[in-house]
Amino acid sequence: MNKKWMIIGAILLVLILAGSSCVGRYNQLVTVNESVTTAWAQVENVLQRRNDLIPNLVNTVKGYAAQEQKVFIDVTEARAKVGGATTVPEKVEANNQLTAALGRLLLVVERYPDLKSNQNFLALQDELAGTENRIAVERMRYNEAVKAYNVFVRRFPNNLLAGIFGYSRENVYFKAEEGAKEAPEVDFGMTPQGPAD
Repeated sequence: MNKKWMIIGAILLVLILAGSSCVGRYNQLVTVNESVTTAWAQVENVLQRRNDLIPNLVNTVKGYAAQEQKVFIDVTEARAKVGGATTVPEKVEANNQLTAALGRLLLVVERYPDLKSNQNFLALQDELAGTENRIAVERMRYNEAVKAYNVFVRRFPNNLLAGIFGYSRENVYFKAEEGAKEAPEVDFGMTPQGPAD
């Protein structure tokens, strides 16, 4: 009789330990998944800050470089794409295009010495530079959160639990655009002029 109760007790102990382990792993799965969501929210927060700065920056530069219409159109279109993007991959792609367009805009600024000393432009440029730094930091944190989540979801036996509850690997990382190491070239075939009246 005692042997029977010992076996039942051992089975119950194993079931309790297995259940506790599953609960702990599930809670950790939820935590790393929420970390990805939180990190992405921070990326969107700083991207929105940059998006809000762009109209002021473009208007300031327009006063000096009225003939550089293509750059303004590129920036405006890229900004509109960011606003219209709905999924994470679309947002990543749209923001990469906006970053490239802003790079071309700032390259245009180099042609206008008066603009570079304009106080409004300098303030906007400082704000934009600070925002770009924040974006870089938040992108790095997002990539780290995605990596931690992916490692957790792919490890055994976590992959079994993740499969049961419908958690799958995240495939969206921020990566540098192809050609990002090369300086952008702007050539409109026009001679730079002074500030517009």
